Amino acid sequence: MTTKAVEAKVTEAASGAPARWRIAVVEDDEDLAYTLLYSLRKDGRFDPVRYAGGLIALDEMTERPPDLVLLDLNLPDVDGLTICRELRRNEATRRVPILMLTARAEERDKLLGFDLGADDYVTKPFSMKELLARIGAHLRRGGGGSAASEDVFEDGRIRVDRARHLVERDGRQIHLTKKEFDLLWLLVRSGGRVVSRETILSRLWDYAADVETRTVDVHVRSIRKKVGDDVVETVVGVGYRFPA
Repeated sequence: MTTKAVEAKVTEAASGAPARWRIAVVEDDEDLAYTLLYSLRKDGRFDPVRYAGGLIALDEMTERPPDLVLLDLNLPDVDGLTICRELRRNEATRRVPILMLTARAEERDKLLGFDLGADDYVTKPFSMKELLARIGAHLRRGGGGSAASEDVFEDGRIRVDRARHLVERDGRQIHLTKKEFDLLWLLVRSGGRVVSRETILSRLWDYAADVETRTVDVHVRSIRKKVGDDVVETVVGVGYRFPA
């Protein structure tokens, strides 16, 4: 969450009103938009703002970043993937969680969305109860916030210090090879977003000719064995992520 967003919530709480998360709903379908707005408001934790078009949503979100974005992939004026990419390029919104809402279920669409920076992908029709649970999980993870240090990650389970090349869990230091450490760092600093095997290979091995996709799987297994099964989640057919 941005500093301004935190200050707004502190001010709101001080006034006696309950602090609410500001959710941008970028959805052109009137019926679905109504359902989303109704459910979010009824929940009590959220203050939803609806945009029927992508361009106006992009302009207003970069001017006043929300806490989370529900983004339809098929918009009348601009593709949702383009909006996702632009939000990630902008300093004000690059850490805001983005949940894609779409009728497209093809794996290639999911991969592209994740590569462009989407945090989650919900296929229509979906359970509103599940959607609310996912929204809550991403907000608890603090996708919009900044770490105390760009070189240190800590979430209550593990502590990863990039500058000192240290991993700690339950008060003990864990030795990882350089590639294992780099892979774990890539996942924890991806804000809960799924990272595809191809992206991992590109960033850590530069697509070396003698490196196969299984190499990533082997390193993931080693990290799980050393650090714990709960630090790397497999998203079947897509890749890996650091779970909430």
